Amino acid sequence: MRQMTMRFSWTHIIILSLLTGGIGGALLAQISSSSLSLPLSIFLGVLYGLTFAWLFARLIVSVGSGLIWGLGSAFLLWLAVPMGILPFLQGTAHMGMLDEARAHFPELVTYLLCFGLPLGFLNGLLKMSKASEENMHFTFLRAVTVGGLAGLVGGWAFSYWFAQNNAFVLIAGIVNSDSSAVGMLLHYLIAGSIGASFGLLFQRDVRSAGSSICWGLAYGLFWWFLGPLTLLPLLLHQPIDWSYLHAGAFFGSLVGHAVYGILLGWIYAWGNRLWLGLFVESDPINRQAEGPGIVTLRSLGWGTLASGLGGLLFSIITVATGVFPQVAVLMRGSSPLVGFAVYLVISVLIGMSYGLFFQHESPDAGSSMAWGMLYGLAWWFLGPLTLMPILLGHPVTWTIQAADLLLPSLPAHLIYGATMGLVFFLVRKPSYTMAAPR
Repeated sequence: MRQMTMRFSWTHIIILSLLTGGIGGALLAQISSSSLSLPLSIFLGVLYGLTFAWLFARLIVSVGSGLIWGLGSAFLLWLAVPMGILPFLQGTAHMGMLDEARAHFPELVTYLLCFGLPLGFLNGLLKMSKASEENMHFTFLRAVTVGGLAGLVGGWAFSYWFAQNNAFVLIAGIVNSDSSAVGMLLHYLIAGSIGASFGLLFQRDVRSAGSSICWGLAYGLFWWFLGPLTLLPLLLHQPIDWSYLHAGAFFGSLVGHAVYGILLGWIYAWGNRLWLGLFVESDPINRQAEGPGIVTLRSLGWGTLASGLGGLLFSIITVATGVFPQVAVLMRGSSPLVGFAVYLVISVLIGMSYGLFFQHESPDAGSSMAWGMLYGLAWWFLGPLTLMPILLGHPVTWTIQAADLLLPSLPAHLIYGATMGLVFFLVRKPSYTMAAPR
């Protein structure tokens, strides 16, 4: 009976993936920038759906993990086909990578929303295990309450960009109003709703503050594609424009969604932990083998060691950008050596937070490097784009021009994160509470 059930489930997964991929391929052919014919697009979609079911279906345990795997695989497909294979076959590979990305940006949105979103979401629904009605009610209440509150906190941080750019009036247009107060109310309502949906989708995947921050970052970036670029023009009765030029006008919103997602994941993790501690694990039987103080200090130490090498590599790479004198201003200095020292201190603090947040999320070297790179990406949004201008007394400018100036530091943040994650994996001791890779 169990083998029949498993065969039945896999049959449904394969059929669903093939149909979803084929429909996504048909939608891809309608994009003006796509050079694929309708039959070829449908074939590509069907092939992608079958490959997704074969490679990722076993790794999906919830709707949230399915969504992330779907979006991630769709992004890789975009890099492989319109950014890699097609330019080579068409003889346009001489274009720069940024120029190729701008030219094929509409296809990126299509790949994410027409391939990754439905494939991941529907596979997650099929694979999600059913819980009892009582447990589901309790889980739903925790997810909506904690997620909604975390979303409101993230929305509060995002609201500063809305106020600077008078974007509340734009949001108010959804209900045919031009009042900033109405727009602010809608903004917080949307922020709380997205936060509640984050709790519902990712409650089974969030095992620590680190994974929650990374899931939140990915979820926030996903909502930039789904929200301002897709749903907002529909609600405002305007045509959908997925061009690079139109998306560039919302670049500040992209950074805002990233910051929102980071705060959403961080607040949700601690709120979820507090809820479990108060209502679920408050009996004397559920205790760790070691005290939380010892575990925390040990994780902070591992993170400090891991950030040493990563911080040195980060500083060496950023020497060419000439930012050390600017960073030295934080200590009221101007010497590059002072800026170098400040960079090392910042890298150590970030490493300590990594050790604290990801102490249970590094079962192998590959996953450790992946978590580290995501954490480094999060700090690129939080650090040079957000916190650094505030600490220097400058206004926060989430613009393409500001991002272009800071783009050389993005690879440095990714390399720093990957190195920190790898070293953290090597120096820490094996733990019985280590999470399985996912």
